Amino acid sequence: MPLLNKTTSGASGATSSTLTRLRVALTVFFALDGFVFAGWVVRIPAIKEQTGASASELGLALLGVSAGAVVTMTLTGRLCTRFGSHPVTVVCGVLMPLSVALPPLTHSALSLGLVLLLFGAAYGGINVAMNSAAVDLVRALRRPVMPSFHAAFSLGGMIGAGLGGLVAAHLSPTRHLLALTVIGLLVTAFAAPTLLRYDAPVTPAGDAGDARSGDRAPRRADRGLRGTQGLVLVFGLVALCTAYGEGALADWGALHLEQDLDAHPGIAAAGYSCFAFAMTIGRLSGTTLLERLGRTRTVVGGGILATAGMLLGALAPSVGVALVGFAITGLGLANIFPVAVERAGALAGPSGVATASTLGYGGMLLGPPAIGFMADWFSLPVALTSVAVLAAVAAGIGAATGRVSSAVRPTEERSAEERSAEERPSVDDESGRASATEAGSATRTC
Repeated sequence: MPLLNKTTSGASGATSSTLTRLRVALTVFFALDGFVFAGWVVRIPAIKEQTGASASELGLALLGVSAGAVVTMTLTGRLCTRFGSHPVTVVCGVLMPLSVALPPLTHSALSLGLVLLLFGAAYGGINVAMNSAAVDLVRALRRPVMPSFHAAFSLGGMIGAGLGGLVAAHLSPTRHLLALTVIGLLVTAFAAPTLLRYDAPVTPAGDAGDARSGDRAPRRADRGLRGTQGLVLVFGLVALCTAYGEGALADWGALHLEQDLDAHPGIAAAGYSCFAFAMTIGRLSGTTLLERLGRTRTVVGGGILATAGMLLGALAPSVGVALVGFAITGLGLANIFPVAVERAGALAGPSGVATASTLGYGGMLLGPPAIGFMADWFSLPVALTSVAVLAAVAAGIGAATGRVSSAVRPTEERSAEERSAEERPSVDDESGRASATEAGSATRTC
């Protein structure tokens, strides 16, 4: 087995138990991220009442989360490159729980917006840092386990939202979010030592090549760099298309069920739950799908499935059919975003993760207002079909870039057999053979 890692004491060599510990620690951070963010979201109505903000003032204050996240994501990519993704993940894992306790201390929309800038900065930072760390671990494990990390985020979000709903009637926002701070710091204290003890896993040049050193293919260095930058943007666009759907369904799904299909408010609220639960199930099975189908088929198939599901959900004649459509959409979109972020990170390191995450987060911000404008111009069901359109765009991009991404992907991901047979006709043929190689490696590393 190659020497993939170093401990801080200088002892080299990452055993399978080391990689397992790293995977567990990163999974904990992903779950913590979803848990804390969902806990904050369910208390937004109470914070609105506390600050006395109007709907428009609250909307402007909430932009603080988005602004802080977008600004910080690019900076975090640079910090990960300089200091390593593991320490940056730990620092952000401390800052995010601390910052979530601040909103209940505010008493105006302006002060709320300012503290949400801090919360958004920590939230954006931990997303880039832990995804960067996950990309390195996926490469070391040689298995497409990225969806499992995002499944942990989804599960954490579902638990955070569920517990938040249960305690909302019994705890004030101040006590609730302070409890999230305490829980978050305890969880970080539990998972941080593993990340701080071990450096991010790397693949030695003698084993599979070092993408960053450029020693493998100097003739193609410039061409590969340009191709890599372009592909990172393309994968970011794929992430945007997926996140657009998540944002749109989160904000407009319940209203569509209640307003257009006369659903009871309780049933309408279950619309997003169906979507989120199906997405979680899809991500839990994502590694198996990727190993069997390859990335290209997974993205294309998921995009097609999400397109069909959202058309069904948006244009359904009854509530039951719409809920089925939302669930199908969640299954389809589940693994597209993790694959896009992992590919961007594998191609360009933390800066690639930052670019894809920023574009993806931009899609989540773009979705709700875009749906609102289109609903005014046409109708809400027609507006929601834009989610299907962008899912189809993601599928088309996945199909079109499959061959290109295999041509310029990092050297450490290309086996000797692949490099000797570059002119293969199909990227999915590569994925099938790569799966067999990855499965063999997995028995040694996890």
